[in-house]
Amino acid sequence: MADGSTGAVGVLGSGRPVAARPGGMQRFARRRSTIGFLLALPLILLIGGLVVYPAIYAVWLSLLNKQMTKFVGLANFRYLMQRDTFHLVIFQSCLFAITAVFFKALIGLILAHLMHNISGRSQRIWRGLLLVPWVIPEALSTLTWWWMFDPSYSSFNWILNQFGIASVPWLGVGWIARFCTILVNVWYGTPFFMIMYLAALKSVPDQLYEAASIDGASAWQKLRFVTLPMMRNIISITVLFSLIVTFGDFDIVRILTNGGPLDMTHVFATYAFQVGIQSGDIPLGAAVSLFMVPILAVGAFFILRGVTRRTQEMGA
Repeated sequence: MADGSTGAVGVLGSGRPVAARPGGMQRFARRRSTIGFLLALPLILLIGGLVVYPAIYAVWLSLLNKQMTKFVGLANFRYLMQRDTFHLVIFQSCLFAITAVFFKALIGLILAHLMHNISGRSQRIWRGLLLVPWVIPEALSTLTWWWMFDPSYSSFNWILNQFGIASVPWLGVGWIARFCTILVNVWYGTPFFMIMYLAALKSVPDQLYEAASIDGASAWQKLRFVTLPMMRNIISITVLFSLIVTFGDFDIVRILTNGGPLDMTHVFATYAFQVGIQSGDIPLGAAVSLFMVPILAVGAFFILRGVTRRTQEMGA
């Protein structure tokens, strides 16, 4: 401009006007990452309000006394580690989660292979039927299982009695009750594994199976050297997700056994509810629930490290 002042348009030495560079805020607003962040901001705020804040508040509560009036540090955690009942809860939670996830993964893989070998309309029908246990609300389906295990009106015992076999106290004996809770969890969660593994199987190139057939590979060798290596990452991620969900399972144990008999079926979630809500010691209940964090963190670390290493090897 003639007066030499700064404006939206400048003048080069040749007298040709040029547009001034956009300011810092304009460049920031034009970035795709900024637009993406602004679009995701409502979800970020929702997660922060419903997940991050309660988690931080639970940590703070676990450091207070029963009346929530005095800071006691790690006293609640030390108290829990001195109780035999809590040792039983740790054992039962690990047994419940690891055993249930193992059988869900195994049965889900078998069902996924069966579904993969069924073509056309039949596969859609069977896939829809096998997804029913996962679609039904967990509390509702668990109530149905509770009726089948009921000591007085058990349909399982009725069938056993028809063959002259004595009734079984399904929910009245510790190890049998543990088996029942794991069975219901496996029944409910297996369809999730099946649908995830079925999607992974459909992504495996057919050329790999054709090459293996030319080399004379058996069905077991195809599974071991073709299918499983191609599915390792999705298997790892699915197992990690299921471990997190299963460790925090509440409905199945609460409805079937309520932690009994003799606290032999308590998991972290149900024991935290009993101690924190029913007994009125909220800080102690928060401490119980936080014991899941280091266990899941260790599991997540090793699983995700394996996924990252395999991804890097494939990229190389």
